[in-house]
Amino acid sequence: MKPLFESEAFVRIAAPIAVGIILFAVWEIGFRLASVPVYLFPKPTDIFASLLQNGPSLLRALLVTLRVTLQAFVAAVILGTLIAFMFVQSRAIEISLFPYAVLLQVTPVVAIAPLIIILVKNTQLSLTICATLVALFPIISNTTLGLRSVDPGLANFFRMNRASRFKTLVKLRIPGALPYFFGGLRISSGLALIGAVVAEFVAGTGGRSSGLAYEILDAGFSLDIPRMFAALFLITLTGVLLFAAMVALSQWALSDWHDSETRAEA
Repeated sequence: MKPLFESEAFVRIAAPIAVGIILFAVWEIGFRLASVPVYLFPKPTDIFASLLQNGPSLLRALLVTLRVTLQAFVAAVILGTLIAFMFVQSRAIEISLFPYAVLLQVTPVVAIAPLIIILVKNTQLSLTICATLVALFPIISNTTLGLRSVDPGLANFFRMNRASRFKTLVKLRIPGALPYFFGGLRISSGLALIGAVVAEFVAGTGGRSSGLAYEILDAGFSLDIPRMFAALFLITLTGVLLFAAMVALSQWALSDWHDSETRAEA
């Protein structure tokens, strides 16, 4: 049995933390030696102090942004999976509609968010729609690719045994598509957060229902730079935790049977 410090799980956790500590130490010491004013670029200790001072308001804003993010992510997963299933049933449908899915990906959310906010009177719903549009494409593309990437030998075996289209989908295509699907989840979770923050920037909603984007704007207007960086830190931390949650979900679902995870553990 390997010692704890030599295990892969320990290295996966300890190595990024060690690098982060080194970077923060270099940042803190370098800025102290250079006497960089806090209103230009704060030190980590300034950001941490602001995080403690403005903790209640920042956490309340984080919950608002996180609610929009999770709603958009769930909507993107459901819609993206259904669209991928529809694409894989017919090449004609995929060829006809896939360019419009690409159109959603390449259209800047900043350009369409004002229109959505005007058309949808409910602010929370409009923010969720904007974030969903940003997070939708990775689910569609990855799931469609996974559903189409089946082993030809297994496909012929199902065909020889006169398996129905539904049974082929459930027994062959869906299990084979799961690694692609979970890869899409990792990308989509971060994009949902980005979409939520960008939509909040465009909406500019304030009050108790405001998210972290409004906290950044408000801190910038009042030149409270440490609070701005504290809000940015919470957004970054949330994105990292969402990605880690998707990685853990993928390992839990695939580690017992799929090569993508079993080989990593070997």
